[in-house]
Amino acid sequence: MRVDGRDITVSGSLLQPLTRRTNDIVRVVLSALFLVVVIASSLTTRSEWVALERSISELVAVLTPTQANLVYLGYGIAIVALPFVILVSLVVARQWKLLAAYAAAALIAGLALSISGFELTAPRWHFDITRRLDTFATQFVDDPRWIAMLAAVLTVSGPWLPGRWRRWWWTLLLAFFPIHLLISAIIPARSLLGLAVGWFVGALVVLVVGTPALEVPLDSAVRAMARRGCLISALTVVRPAGAGPLVISAQCEGQGSTAVMELYGPHQRGGGVLLQLWRKIRFRDRETPPLHASMRRLVEHRALMGVAIGQLKRANTDNVSVAALNRGWTLYAHSPARGTPLTDCADNLPVGRVWEALRDLHDCQISHGDLRADQITVADDTVLFGGFDHAEFGATDAQLRSDIAQLLVTTTDLYDAPSAVRAAIAAFGKDTVLDASRRLTPAAVPKRLRNTVGDAKAVISAARDEVMRQTRVEEIETETVTRFTRSQIIQLVLLAALVYVAYPFLSSVPTFVTELRTANWWWALVGLLTSSLTYLGAAAALWACADGLVTLWGLVVMQVANKFAATTTPAGVGGLALSARYLQKGGVSPMRATTAVALQQSVQVVTHISLLIFFSAAAGVSANLSRFVPDAELIYLAAGVLFGLIGTFLLVPRLRRWLATAVRPRLQEMIGHLVALTREPKRLAIIVLGCAATTLGNAFALWAAIEAFGGDTSFITVTVVTMVGGTLASAAPTPGGIGAVEAALIGGLAAFGMAAAVAVPAVLLYRVLTTWLPVLIGWQVMRWMTRTRKI
Repeated sequence: MRVDGRDITVSGSLLQPLTRRTNDIVRVVLSALFLVVVIASSLTTRSEWVALERSISELVAVLTPTQANLVYLGYGIAIVALPFVILVSLVVARQWKLLAAYAAAALIAGLALSISGFELTAPRWHFDITRRLDTFATQFVDDPRWIAMLAAVLTVSGPWLPGRWRRWWWTLLLAFFPIHLLISAIIPARSLLGLAVGWFVGALVVLVVGTPALEVPLDSAVRAMARRGCLISALTVVRPAGAGPLVISAQCEGQGSTAVMELYGPHQRGGGVLLQLWRKIRFRDRETPPLHASMRRLVEHRALMGVAIGQLKRANTDNVSVAALNRGWTLYAHSPARGTPLTDCADNLPVGRVWEALRDLHDCQISHGDLRADQITVADDTVLFGGFDHAEFGATDAQLRSDIAQLLVTTTDLYDAPSAVRAAIAAFGKDTVLDASRRLTPAAVPKRLRNTVGDAKAVISAARDEVMRQTRVEEIETETVTRFTRSQIIQLVLLAALVYVAYPFLSSVPTFVTELRTANWWWALVGLLTSSLTYLGAAAALWACADGLVTLWGLVVMQVANKFAATTTPAGVGGLALSARYLQKGGVSPMRATTAVALQQSVQVVTHISLLIFFSAAAGVSANLSRFVPDAELIYLAAGVLFGLIGTFLLVPRLRRWLATAVRPRLQEMIGHLVALTREPKRLAIIVLGCAATTLGNAFALWAAIEAFGGDTSFITVTVVTMVGGTLASAAPTPGGIGAVEAALIGGLAAFGMAAAVAVPAVLLYRVLTTWLPVLIGWQVMRWMTRTRKI
């Protein structure tokens, strides 16, 4: 390469790899929105589109049929030749990978508009051309499939084409709108659909394949380095551009020194604008730095942080140059990193030196933000830092605590947990380290750091346990660093599903309120009292399972709070966790508490199934239960899915090991507890009666609600319907089985001949007495138990 009369040797490949940039993602989003708008407007205002196009074409159509055919012929030749010109240019440029993307985009766009129903249709000329426009070109260009294919191949090949070519070819393609209007062809709307489909398909293919980085302005970078006194004589590519910058080693002429040049292209720096926005949305404000409006501002921030840390003599590089280059590139040049990486000298360097270096940064309110081992070097027994991509001056307390947590993970991995925690406490104090250790979680420790540690989960756990041991605390509360967690997202999805499922029942609320005026409130009171027996039964069963280690009255109160916890979480998992927590607070060991809760649930399932079989047999004597039996096809389908799952678990080694190591031991333990329970008749009787009281209490409450509205049915029938509803409640993903339980109970009562005018208000009253009213009371009880540290 020759720059300003000097020959510069360039070694290494400057060929930029394919990358997926912010522009590619934005292009897909915009094209998808455009396609949605076109389809929605076509479906909702189709007649208006046709009328508008016809009126416009009648006003501007000035060409005779012969002139129109000539225009179509010329435009048709140009538009047909366009894709072949692009194809030839790609072959000449030897863009072999792009050829596959080019063909795929054309094929997908053409097929997308050839699907009719569930089959592919051949091209059909869709115009009545009995009087005019009867050339082959008119029929070919009018087809939206051809327009879609052209839009797709132009979008795919656009990043590789010169800007002038790209503008002229898009102008040629979009010219079909005025041409169609001038010759009175009523199809711009249909062609617009082809354009939208082609643009979306092309944008999607570009996102999958990737786009090339821009041409590297090496001559501009060489001149910028010369202005800083470094006359470059040779350049060596250290790392090509990709997710990060293009890294080049530069030999300075006459100085015998080298410099590291990092060149950032537009949308090329790892992260980019979308990553900044995502971090702002996901993490709390105190966890994220201010947004940078451009790539140049990001690079300048990194260079300025290098200056600030260099003044403390803790930086392993010196800045050489920061400059804006041609074509949107930015240069950041610095000296090579001084010292030996910490990973190579950890055996000879005391871990306390590393923590003292971090303390120097924190004393000046500077956070590093990226304390991986490869960003720390040692020169003459002095610990130095590099990187500075995530460093902040005037850092928040949260960012400083994040530094301590990151260095705990790094030093625990390089040294050991006791020495790392001991050095951290010596440098920052016990309270500061304890506060920072709340961030020793996978969510708070950056992924880039976890990827450099062998077993990140074990290292984080070891550091956390050692902090607990040296600070003598029993538990470290996890700090929340994100605005939302995975469980909150799941709950949001479940809430949306809940609204969707429960919406049909909202229409029954006015009828329910009207029917309440005629209800017998004495029966409602009876239902409320009998539903309270379920709390006593569940408490007695759990008390017996826990060998009476906690008071029965305390368990009854806990069951009221349990109603809130179980109802507001899917499948009642919150209730199980609350029961285990209460037993642990009552002095029961964690293993024993978990076993007691699992034992109660196992007996509850067995008792529930036994009662369901008994009452179903009793109800079958006087009622036809065949309507509850699914169709044979559904039974075969369920059996096939079940056998498929069994075969999958037996054939896949990982699933088979999970069954053998995780499920089988717990299942054997539970069976052992059930067998041991049979040798204690008194304890077994209390557990079974308590579980039965839970099921029968709910059934009696529903029967009382039916009697309150003048219904007439047997207790056996109500018990079968209630147990079916309870089974669905445990299987439904919505909290408390909302929607599924109501539908099952109303449908079950209707199947036994009960009128909807009685079944609907009776079921709603039953749910109020057994679910909603106890949930409100249980919420307050749970808050009281939390304040008094009973849970």
